[in-house]
Parts: sequence; structure tokens; C-alpha cells
Amino acid sequence: MEDYDKLMVGDQSTDGRIIIADKDRLCYLVKSGSKGSFSIRTISKQLLGEFIDYYRKNPNKKAEDARVELKELSDIDKYEYGYNATLTAMAKMVLDPKNELVRKGNPAESSRTENHLLKTTGLQQIYYGAPGTGKSKTIKDLTFGESVIRTTFHPDSDYASFVGTYKPITEEVDLRDCYGKKVIDDDTKEVVKEERIAYKFIPQAFLEAYVKAWKKLGSSKKQYLIIEEINRGNCAQIFGDLFQLLDRNEYGFSDYPIVADKDMQKYLEKEFEGWEITNKDEFNQLYGEANMVSLIMKGERLVLPSNLYIWATMNTSDQSLFPIDSAFKRRWDWKYVSISEGRDKATNAPLNWYINTGDKQYKWWSFISKVNELIGSLTNSEDKKLGYFFCKAKDGEIDADLFVSKVIFYLWNDVFKDYGFDDKDFQDEEGKILSFDRFYEDKNGKTNVDIAIVEQFLENLGVEEYISEEEDSDDSYDSYEKESDFELNNNNNSNSTSYDYTKYRVNGSSELLGKGKMALAVMEYLVNDKKETYSEILSDISRIINSKTDRIVIKVEDYPQWKEKYKNDKGKRWYDDYPLTTIDNVKFYFTTQWGKGNIQAILHLARTKGCTVESVK
Repeated sequence: MEDYDKLMVGDQSTDGRIIIADKDRLCYLVKSGSKGSFSIRTISKQLLGEFIDYYRKNPNKKAEDARVELKELSDIDKYEYGYNATLTAMAKMVLDPKNELVRKGNPAESSRTENHLLKTTGLQQIYYGAPGTGKSKTIKDLTFGESVIRTTFHPDSDYASFVGTYKPITEEVDLRDCYGKKVIDDDTKEVVKEERIAYKFIPQAFLEAYVKAWKKLGSSKKQYLIIEEINRGNCAQIFGDLFQLLDRNEYGFSDYPIVADKDMQKYLEKEFEGWEITNKDEFNQLYGEANMVSLIMKGERLVLPSNLYIWATMNTSDQSLFPIDSAFKRRWDWKYVSISEGRDKATNAPLNWYINTGDKQYKWWSFISKVNELIGSLTNSEDKKLGYFFCKAKDGEIDADLFVSKVIFYLWNDVFKDYGFDDKDFQDEEGKILSFDRFYEDKNGKTNVDIAIVEQFLENLGVEEYISEEEDSDDSYDSYEKESDFELNNNNNSNSTSYDYTKYRVNGSSELLGKGKMALAVMEYLVNDKKETYSEILSDISRIINSKTDRIVIKVEDYPQWKEKYKNDKGKRWYDDYPLTTIDNVKFYFTTQWGKGNIQAILHLARTKGCTVESVK
């Protein structure tokens, strides 16, 4: 295959500005974008071959150089050389596909495609799933750093509250007498002011996002309109005639413009005053009207621009008052957010939340998994299951009060009430039903959560007990290493725990260190070799290790109070005889409470800072 014929239909440049729309024996049909607008161009393969040969010999030349040097060498229509930027981009796609080409279906390029390619399929998306799966958080993470306007639908939402309407407002005006003259204060000699009620067109979420998107179009920046709980409002009423705008063409603009009402026209004309759309002719041709751009700028036509992304969330378990009809659904891409274990965004480590009854702790993810099995078996439905973020833990802990008032209340009143409580999971040791009222007890006129009943339900489900990183960490790793042999040699159970005897050599030292002292040596390296400040040390810990920083790094002056606070911790978990001093003269202790579950995080921290750690089995 000749070089000039290697591009395939659907191929795109990494910046999303060039898309191969079609090809024949002689030509490519190319969508070429600039500042948010696309045009269709016919590029001859022979001319592309000339550009490929030119850039193979002159990789650092610019598009204008190619135009000047090549335009007199060919019998091809010289007008095509005006497409030198497009030809240059296509040539680089052929010559450097690894860095310049995105080919549909190539997994290796998926992240680049996500970041740079204008995707009409992602303009309107609804993220749906069980409550607590993190739908809003997913959108928040995906739109981080972008311009976002957020609104929430509810039963009282309507077109006016979503788009905009005239509303009474108070404004300060000059006070005038009965003859219309301004009233002057005798003392200050200034005009007296008064507040009056006036009516003004007030834009709401949709119009605010609409205007911002059009004004950003030339810069190729995105504007997001996020609708939370989209199925809790009457979408047909709320969107009204905007429904027609949701049909987008292949370039991301509304297929069918609509006429704005007079009040909206006045508002939009004022907002767009003095502002212009680039590539007017190409945009007008897209709609077959010579003055479509002018109509949009005057507010007489509404068209969703290609950089306006409308994303929404929907709980599948909500009892919607206004079902979404199929015509509305067809205009959205649907993204299912599954139930999965919560993970830290920075490290991807499990969050390890737990339910704390006071007497015991239970793994939250184990509970979610077990209770969802029960919900599935009883209801034969995914809608009522719980996501990991159904509850908001405080420092990883969900206390008994929160667990009963939010989780048990939901299960008993919204999930299981229609299926009865005959299953053994809902019975105590005597076979009596665990009705909702039994999760509370009255003592001395005060109502409290009955811990015994909570634990009974959790144990009925088979929820695993939780062991914190601190409890599971080496109680002074030296003692851990000494005792582990004894524990293994005296445990005849075939299921006994196997211990990790790995030692570590830091920065080529001949001394072999256990986990605790290895981590301490890494901290010494940051302090003594990297000359990090105390705040930089804290940043390292919070960024790399999924744990509470104040349990790991403690200033010397704060140590007595800290040690008293954690006096009941089992074993020695700190080096109170070995403080470190940072370059900004802050003395601190580095404790072993980072937890051996984070050993890989410690090793990663060392590598990123240039500290060599060699493991020795």
C-alpha cells in the first residue's frame, strides 16, 4: 500500500481537528476543524503523497514552508495548496501514527481519544445505576478543571426554572418627587436613593450554560451543564421545545434550530452584543441559511453548540413521578455505573470503610456485597441494591447510628417491605423477626441504637469483621519479625497465615532492614538527602499513602498529646527516641502507623524520589 493511501475512514488526528470521512481511488473526504467548527474538504491522494515525501525529508518544516516550496511542482489544482495545514496534519498522521494518529478501535489510543477528540456521542449522557454507586462523583472527576453549571430536577421544576423567566427583583433607583425631579438630601447634597420592585429576565442553568458555551466555542473549550436526578422532574415539561435541540448532527450542533421567544431573544441579543462566531460561511452552509450566524447572535434562533455537554445522573431505584418517555431517552447516551468497591482517586487503593458498632467493626464492602446478594435473591432486581457510597463515612467509619438511620431504614422501608421478612437473615437466635423497631432500645427515657440487634443482622449476613491497618501493622516491626517464626511453628492449622519475611536494602547499604525501619530510612532520605520541608513531607504522605497523615507524621511538640490519645493502641507504633529534623527546622516523628498494607505505596514513594530500595527474600 502506498503511503498516501494508508489513512482509513474514521482515522483522526490526536487533536481531533482532522477526521477521515470517506475515501475513493483518488481522493480523501476530510472533516477539518478550526475553533470549534468543521468543514468538509476534498484532498487528493497524489498531493498528500507530495506532502508525505516532503515531511519525510524535512520533519521540522512548517505547513507554510511546504505550501511555498511545493506549489509550483505539481499540475494539481493550485487551490488545494491552500489546505496546507490539513495536508500537513494528514502527512504527520501517516509518518508518525504513534503520536499523531487515533484509529478507532485501538485500545492503546483510548485515553488520547478521550482527551482530544470531539465526540458527538458524548455530548448528552445520563449516568445511571443504584444509589450510592458514585454517579455524581464520576461526573465530578471527569469534568475536573472544566467549566460546569449544575442544577437538580425535582417535581416542582419547570421550563422557567430551567431556562429562565421574568422575575421580580429589587433595585436601587433615584427617588423623584411628584414632578419627576430627583430628590436631593439637604445635608449631603446627594441624590436620595430608594429600592423598588422591578421585573427582569433572569437566566437559569440552561441559558447560562448556553451563553457560556457559545462564547467559548472559538477557543475549543468545553462547557458542561450537569443535571442531577434528571428523572425526578417532568422532563417533557422542563425541556419544552428545547427537546428538539437535543438532536445533534455529526459536528455536534443541533440538527433542528428553534425560534426563541421574545423575552429570551432580548436577553441573548444583549449577551452576544459585540461577539462574533468564526467561520461564519461554513456554519451558515451547515444549515443552508445565509444568515444563520446572525440569527443566533440576535437570539432569534437557538442552536446547541458543539462544545455544550449536557450530562445527567439518575438513580434506577427512584420511584419517578414522571417517567422518561422513549423519544427523550433516544437522544441520550446511557452510561451504567456499576456497584464496585470504593477506591482512592490518587492511589487506586481500596478505601477500606468499616461499620463501627462500638464493640466490633465490620467491613463495609463485605456488607455491601452480602446485602446486595440478599436483595438480588429476594427482589430479582438490580434497582434496589446499594452502592459503596450509599453512606458517607467519616474518616472511613460508619457508626451504628448512621448505619441504622440510613441503611437499615432504607432496606426495611424501601426494599424488603414488599417481600416480607421471613428469611433467616431477618431473625434473631430465637427465630423472632428483626422488625425495624427492634434496632432501637429505650433506656432511661432515651432512645438509642440496639447494638446487639445490629450485630445480629450483620452476622446473619456473614459480614466479615474489619481489622484496621493500624491493628494489622507491625507492632514495632522488629517484634513482628521476631515473633512470626514462633507463631508459624506453633500453628498446626493448615489454613494458618503465612508471613512475609522480606528484608530491604536502602540506597545500597549493607544493612538489611525490616518494613518499619525501611520506611523510616526512606523518610531520612527525604529529610537529609532531598532536603524536603515539613509541608513537603506531609504532601508526600497524603499523596502516596491512603491513610490519615496525622497518624503517621507528628511534630515533636505535639507528641505527648498524640501518644495519650492513642495510648490504647496495641504495641509500640512510633519511634519516640528518633526524631527527624527538616530543612525548615521542624522536628517530627515518623510512626509505623502507615500500615504494612501500604508497603507498595512506600516503595513507590521511594522510587519517585530517587531512593533505591532493594527487596531481599
